Amino acid sequence: MGRKGRTGTDQYSALLRQMLRIRRFEERCVELYSSEKIRGFMHLYIGEEAVAAGVCHALAPDDVVVSTYREHGHALARGVPATAIMAEMYGKAAGCSRGRGGSMHLFDAAHGFYGGNAIVGGGLPLAVGLALADKFHGRDRVTTCFFGDGAMAEGEFHECLNLAALWGLPVLFACENNLYAMGTALAKTHAQTDLALRAAGYGVVAWPVDGMDAPAVAEAAARAAESIRAGAGPHFLELCTYRFRAHSMYDPERYRDKAEVEEWKKRDPIEALIARMTAAQELTGDDLALLEKEVAEEIDQAVAFAEQAPVEPEEDLTKFVYSEIPPSSGTRRAEVAS
Repeated sequence: MGRKGRTGTDQYSALLRQMLRIRRFEERCVELYSSEKIRGFMHLYIGEEAVAAGVCHALAPDDVVVSTYREHGHALARGVPATAIMAEMYGKAAGCSRGRGGSMHLFDAAHGFYGGNAIVGGGLPLAVGLALADKFHGRDRVTTCFFGDGAMAEGEFHECLNLAALWGLPVLFACENNLYAMGTALAKTHAQTDLALRAAGYGVVAWPVDGMDAPAVAEAAARAAESIRAGAGPHFLELCTYRFRAHSMYDPERYRDKAEVEEWKKRDPIEALIARMTAAQELTGDDLALLEKEVAEEIDQAVAFAEQAPVEPEEDLTKFVYSEIPPSSGTRRAEVAS
């Protein structure tokens, strides 16, 4: 089912599978959070799946990703195992961040995923640093940095775009414009709401994309990545999307009209792709049922893994907190946070 993508894979099917994995994973996380299996802050990506699926579909295996605190979808799409992510959500030592990061701080260098970041705009300097190192060492790699529209009001955004443009760095800036920075509407914080136009002001190639259309996102990201690899410098995609859930599990969501949310739900990226594939006779009801079954089994396995994974022993709680200085330095131990 599906049509062939630029890599020769079944692109539409791959995108649909990825979006379903993200959606069903997070829906299960809501259940687990409600039963207090998962604690702390949790920010859901439901509604925005086309962005993670589309952008990551266009990246090469050696490319790297820097993310935000709403990063479950990015991590899954980048290839971080669902088992490792779920264990991290549980705070277990088998998690991708050893159970010390939780929902907002997923990290897996082996899969090119250089972390979620709890600081708004905090991933931007990291992405520029990674890209600068790649250029210095002559590595053919693209660093993709996901961030929200709210990050464009932070100083880091302006500094990072300026430096990336000056130095011609291989960075793909992927702005997930979901119209709200926490509870504040875009128009209340940005005098210029055309975010692609603002980015272009730094000499960066930039354009807007329908972030509710997974194939359109994949095509735009592939075009940008190819241009970056050809030496055209940083690119910026304004991915116009919408989150269907509140900002976080603690958010009472009093800042937007329920009718607006329902209107956006009519553009659900998963349902839109299913409808497109069905109309083109590229997807049947049996195909979809099988796909849902496979996704459900993967998530069940992830939950079982997290449930059975051991909690970190108390004696290990100071590991990675203090740095040891060799005795030859004249100091036995320096209790300096690493």
